Amino acid sequence: MSRIVYVNGAYVPEEDARVSIFDRGFLFGDAVYEVTSVLNGKLIDFPSHMRRLTRSLSELSMAAPAGTDELLAIHRELIARNGLSEGGVYMMVTRGAADRDFVFPPDGTQPTLVLFTQAWNEVRSPEVENGLRVAFVPDLRWGRRDIKTVQLLWPSMAKMEARRLGKDDAWLVEDGMVTEGTSNNAHIIDREGRLITRALSNSILHGTTRASVLRLADEAGLTVEERSFSCDEARAAAEAFITSAGHFVMPVTEIDDVVIGDGRPGPLTLRLRRLYMEEAARTAL
Repeated sequence: MSRIVYVNGAYVPEEDARVSIFDRGFLFGDAVYEVTSVLNGKLIDFPSHMRRLTRSLSELSMAAPAGTDELLAIHRELIARNGLSEGGVYMMVTRGAADRDFVFPPDGTQPTLVLFTQAWNEVRSPEVENGLRVAFVPDLRWGRRDIKTVQLLWPSMAKMEARRLGKDDAWLVEDGMVTEGTSNNAHIIDREGRLITRALSNSILHGTTRASVLRLADEAGLTVEERSFSCDEARAAAEAFITSAGHFVMPVTEIDDVVIGDGRPGPLTLRLRRLYMEEAARTAL
């Protein structure tokens, strides 16, 4: 049985889903998105995703397609219709359909709203046991990485370059400093046990999981430094990990062909993953 997806007010089988060829998301990448994880049929960090969606829409002067309560209801309906226990709900908002023009269409153009579910199993992923291997790849993205747009061509190319090198993912590098992963925020723990991650700015995505993990780290008494770190610092780290809605807290055990620590997921990383998963289960909607 095919998935049921949501397109502009209708729940339809995926093979019947249609969006106009004049949609600006298709023609210009003029769209934003969110992916909310699902555990045991419930949504993780949903309010944070909605706050970031609101910010992304505002930064692009794009109209909201619906209110938060309606979007929550749509998410829950899709989870129910597809019997999703673990995975995620992808939501995309575009500026709508209009004749192709670099100038935005007039006010009142109806935004396009698309949602669909994907099943995955990150809780028991073997990567948690083994950790990820990452390669450094230049960061050639546009300057507003803080807006969660669908302009993901370079991250996709960077991911493919990492795969070509026999690695799992890439950490993007600009002026000798790590920005973030292809679809995640990057973190290291130095030899003194300090958690170091790049500060929020236009250079990185303001990750919802990142925010939760940093708060939990602070509550657990860890020293957190929000600052840029170099490739050399990353290679010399005692531990490393990524955070994202899809991977939660995922250990990194190799960076640029250098084994991190003893080559196994570090104890502080695993502690943060446990703290996050416990809170996620407790606060899920």
